[in-house]
Amino acid sequence: MPDDLTLTPELLLRTYANGIFPMGDENTGTVRWHAPDPRAHLPLDDFHAPHNLRRRVRTREFSVTADRAFEAVIRACADRTRTWITPRIIRVYTELHERGYAHSAECWQNEELAGGLYGVALKGAFYGESMFYRVSNASKVALVHLVRQLRAGGFTLLDTQYSTEHLERFGVTKIPRAAFERKLAHALEADPTWWPLSDAEAADLDTPVDAFSAASPAPLGNESTPNG
Repeated sequence: MPDDLTLTPELLLRTYANGIFPMGDENTGTVRWHAPDPRAHLPLDDFHAPHNLRRRVRTREFSVTADRAFEAVIRACADRTRTWITPRIIRVYTELHERGYAHSAECWQNEELAGGLYGVALKGAFYGESMFYRVSNASKVALVHLVRQLRAGGFTLLDTQYSTEHLERFGVTKIPRAAFERKLAHALEADPTWWPLSDAEAADLDTPVDAFSAASPAPLGNESTPNG
């Protein structure tokens, strides 16, 4: 795709539906489009949380919320020496959040934002974009909660785009682009619920997510899928 396309929420929804995502260049301000082959994803049923992380989740060291501080999360993710999360990216993803497609998970400690992550939800696919932490393990706890919520809500695909040694510890694996496109097509047929579990239910790692009742599910806000 050309790098000079105007970045809008509508364009993002079309590209995500086709497995394409943008990354900004902080030096030039341009946006480059990516569709890696192989593609990395985290199989929701094969997520691995180390013992010490599971302990932190169970003890509820952090209070975990969704969409309480999206802009603070994306700006914190951009606050690093080198970043692809440019002002243009922040602006358009914040607009996407306001339309109900981009979401954040936040970890709080003593009412202070300790860490979190954000991404894009399109039907049954969640595209993980970035994570940050200010308190050790906060972003990892947010990831555990995200996986539990996605499973409970009926999502089928957690895309991580690229793989790293850090992510592979949680079960992230790489698959050929064609296999990813098949998984994406299946996910786009789903009609999931965003964040149906309470904090306590998500932290109860000994209880399967399907044992909980989503009595008051949060609206997902992505009723339609753009055609690519």
